Amino acid sequence: MQSKYFVEDSRASFNLQRTILDEPKFGARCCCTLETHWQPSTEWLKGSVKVAEWQQTYYAHDSGIQSGATTVRDDEGTEYSAKKYAVTNTLVENPTEVEAQYTLTRAQRVRAAMFPETLVEGEAVLSTQTDPGQQTNVQRLAEPSQLLKTAIVHLINYQDDAELATRAVPELTKLLADDDAVVVNKAAMIVNQLTRKEASRRVLMQSPQMVAAVVRAMQNTGDMETARCAASVLHSLSHQREGLLAIFKSGGIPALVRMLSSPMESVLFYAITTLHNLLLHQEGAKMAVRLADGLQRMVPLLKKSNPKFLAITTDCLQLLSYGNQESKLIILANGGPEGLVFIMRNYNYEKLLWTTSRVLKVLSVCPSNKPAIVEAGGMQALGQHLTGSSQRLTQNCLWTLRNLSDAATKQEGLDGLLQVLVGQLGSDDVNMLTCATGILSNLTCNNSRNKTLVTQCGGVEALIHAVLRAGEKEDVAEPAVCALRHLTSRHQDAELAQNAVRLHYGIPAIVKLLGQPHYWPVVKATVGLIRNLALCPVNQAPLRDAGAIPRLVNLLLKAHQDTQRHTSSSQQTYQDGVRMEEIVEGCTGALHILARDPVNRGEIASMQTIPLFVQLLYSYVENVKRVSAGVLCELALDKQSAEMIDAEGASAPLMELLHSNNEGIATYAAAVLFRISEDKSSDYRKRVSVELTHSLFKHDPAAWEMVSLCFNQSHRVGNLLTHQVVKGNRDREAQSRQVYCLHYIHHEEVLNSKGIDLLTGRRWHQM
Repeated sequence: MQSKYFVEDSRASFNLQRTILDEPKFGARCCCTLETHWQPSTEWLKGSVKVAEWQQTYYAHDSGIQSGATTVRDDEGTEYSAKKYAVTNTLVENPTEVEAQYTLTRAQRVRAAMFPETLVEGEAVLSTQTDPGQQTNVQRLAEPSQLLKTAIVHLINYQDDAELATRAVPELTKLLADDDAVVVNKAAMIVNQLTRKEASRRVLMQSPQMVAAVVRAMQNTGDMETARCAASVLHSLSHQREGLLAIFKSGGIPALVRMLSSPMESVLFYAITTLHNLLLHQEGAKMAVRLADGLQRMVPLLKKSNPKFLAITTDCLQLLSYGNQESKLIILANGGPEGLVFIMRNYNYEKLLWTTSRVLKVLSVCPSNKPAIVEAGGMQALGQHLTGSSQRLTQNCLWTLRNLSDAATKQEGLDGLLQVLVGQLGSDDVNMLTCATGILSNLTCNNSRNKTLVTQCGGVEALIHAVLRAGEKEDVAEPAVCALRHLTSRHQDAELAQNAVRLHYGIPAIVKLLGQPHYWPVVKATVGLIRNLALCPVNQAPLRDAGAIPRLVNLLLKAHQDTQRHTSSSQQTYQDGVRMEEIVEGCTGALHILARDPVNRGEIASMQTIPLFVQLLYSYVENVKRVSAGVLCELALDKQSAEMIDAEGASAPLMELLHSNNEGIATYAAAVLFRISEDKSSDYRKRVSVELTHSLFKHDPAAWEMVSLCFNQSHRVGNLLTHQVVKGNRDREAQSRQVYCLHYIHHEEVLNSKGIDLLTGRRWHQM
């Protein structure tokens, strides 16, 4: 606590006032006055003289208070000045006196706020601030005024730097071209120092002669320090567009590319960073770097160990290779895929991993780079980063994996990746869902091991949920359905997957995808999936209840009509990139498998489909002929349907198909012919048998002669011909085909639901 004593002359009496500096709870200091009556004495007379002298000082006059001295606050510094001055908070009862006091000290307060350095050390300034949380107008003026002052100082310094550089540039340009290496070194160091200041840097970049001299000095010197200074100069200039243009015009890019072979790390850093700035912001720089063989020098730099340096290098590779096939092939020829995969496998610096994944994403669409990345272990390396915290890295890795996945169907060691992808099917992010379903679709294609693994780790259920969430998003629905189609066929757990689709209520959602509007890639995948699901007898009724049969028939009619319209022009009909012939084949094949169920068979026949199936026997597409003969083979099991098939004139095309080189077509044709001839005369049946036998042995005259001799002993023909066929030198497939057809001749039907894969055309004895 501080106290000062002073006296005041007040008419008849003398009052002694003591001003006490107090610290209230809000932290603002205030003065309170204590009055006591006092009689004059000798000591007082001496004190009055001192007071009179004090009143002549600057403080009393400036404050307008003649009866007291100001109290002094603790020193407080500001960010604008190191000067210290005092502020007094004085509470006075009389408003008139307060107003007068503020008026007299206004100039001082403004000066203290805007130019605090003009105050005398310890000088007191009256404050008008009553609320510590609210600034006064004068205080609000302080910050912008100081900023203005600083800007003026910088402007003065800027002008000085610019004038200095302007005078120095001509002489420094000459010195950089000097024959003495020491002189060149010193000049390069000076120029490097000048580029540290903005004003002098702008002067340098406005001098083409200076920039050209720096470039020449950098590429011609044998001194590493000179090269470092010159590279540093170009690096500093490359932060402004004007500097980039100056470097580009002076031929700096070839020189910088040559610096990428420098043994000095700092030179390498300056060179790659400057080239990176040029590639980002200077038009024409990419082509100039390619022409200077920049890629050939950058790819080997992937062996460096500095993560930040590698991040810049990989970004340069991405900028150069994006949209340029030649650059992608150069990266491949120089071992780029291996180096990039090594980085993804062994580093954890997020920015480096992100830039590297961007390069791999660009290269992954190149047919030549794709297998190289896969062989280098790219699938496994990218899979390591699917569960990290960096969203942008995860997205890049997913897109890259999606691009690579069609080349990795035979790749081993992807168990962990497949499990992670199944887990990501639960994501709500559309991009992540699109990538995960696409990768799973490709990796499960023709790979029974991957199919089994995905099935066992809950992939079927996850894919069904993805289909349900996809709605009308074709980018998710198509690959998800394709993956389900793969999982439901040709592996040891295929039947498990077929049942899983039903158990997880997937059949109604899948059949619904056949409805309007048609997006044909989704339709094609869905038709194939329904065909696979129908292979499981338990699924036949749920598929029928979900309305699969009428939807398949409607799709078949629509696709067939489209193909008929374009038959005259000999052009294949494409919609959304899908041939309508494929839709015809798929729908017919699915109906063939569904027709194995008696109830389904009756429903298919009741929809007037038999005339269409007979017409499809004339198709120019072999697979369409095969599935048409197959569905007719199933329908012919019902006597009424067999009569309808015969009435539609199916015998003629079926007789022709007996001579087909496709075992499936010939076998189904034989089966249909014998089923529709059961009620025919014996002569008709014999003629069919002769025609069939002739087709079987047309390439073996000796066997045909034996058959002719044996037809009179028809009760022995089956065994004799079977023995002859097996005894011959024909291949196993031909033997099997002939034996089966001979059994048909003698009404020993052995073709069953497991005899042939009609959708894919795989030969029946392999199934």
